[in-house]
Amino acid sequence: MTNTGDTPCHRMPVRVYYEDTDAGGIVYYANYLRYAERARTELLRELGFENSAILAQKGVALAVRRVNAEYLKPARLDDALSVETRVLAVRGATVDMAQVVRRDDEDLVQMSLTLACMNAAGRPVRLPAEVRNEMTRIAADGGGD
Repeated sequence: MTNTGDTPCHRMPVRVYYEDTDAGGIVYYANYLRYAERARTELLRELGFENSAILAQKGVALAVRRVNAEYLKPARLDDALSVETRVLAVRGATVDMAQVVRRDDEDLVQMSLTLACMNAAGRPVRLPAEVRNEMTRIAADGGGD
């Protein structure tokens, strides 16, 4: 986790493999969502949580409720990318985040998304206190709610 201005930023490296691309060697658009999912998982892990443990111990899961992606430039086979993740706001049952897929200093894809905490029945529930506290600690708004 690094600090960029006032907002901590998690960075995860990604290499573009053949399986990520179309016949022209360009990353298929849906794979950016996979990169972003992996980065969020690694952010949680860095904060001391694993999705499987949250589900097993608390009976809840974090699911993408909304995502907006703006595709600016393509990534290509063998590119070394990074996915930058920032927690923007933490509310009772949701977390707002921004993610950027970059190649060097160039933004390729900018995403804004909301994660929702839900139980096994698919109903919204409050974030577990430990997760909420850690997310609030690194949130740009200091926690929201």
